[in-house]
Amino acid sequence: MSLEEIRNFVPIAPSIATSGQPTRDQIAEIAAAGYRVLINLALASSDHAIADEGSHAANLGMRFVHIPVAFDAPSLDDLKHFIGVMDAFKDSKVWVHCVVNARVSAFTYLYLKHVCGVPEGQARSPVLDAWAPRMDEVWKDFLARGEAFLLARKA
Repeated sequence: MSLEEIRNFVPIAPSIATSGQPTRDQIAEIAAAGYRVLINLALASSDHAIADEGSHAANLGMRFVHIPVAFDAPSLDDLKHFIGVMDAFKDSKVWVHCVVNARVSAFTYLYLKHVCGVPEGQARSPVLDAWAPRMDEVWKDFLARGEAFLLARKA
């Protein structure tokens, strides 16, 4: 098994990888690859969710953080929480997932571009680029609000 087999796997930065929902065995592969933090942005009721994902990750030596982001209602509070967690683990290898890597692609884009100062082209994942043409207004609005919030924070 390889990390590339995980749904929508994208190594977005040297110490940050993203994906859709990994299986239990894939979480073990993620840990074996040196990732020390696993962040889940999907709801506990999402497709293929692993009920004991946190304890499974902990048993593999990983830290686990669940930030349940409602797909139909992402909020700035969710983004603030995500940024706080990413900043807290900035010296660790971090794997972030949701169901298909859509939520994650938006959150990591905002974080990388506006918090870490990564150039636009490097901050955008191929998943975000593929999703953008068919993205609904909820997510377009979230990205706009997130960018405005983060730009105002810098000022």
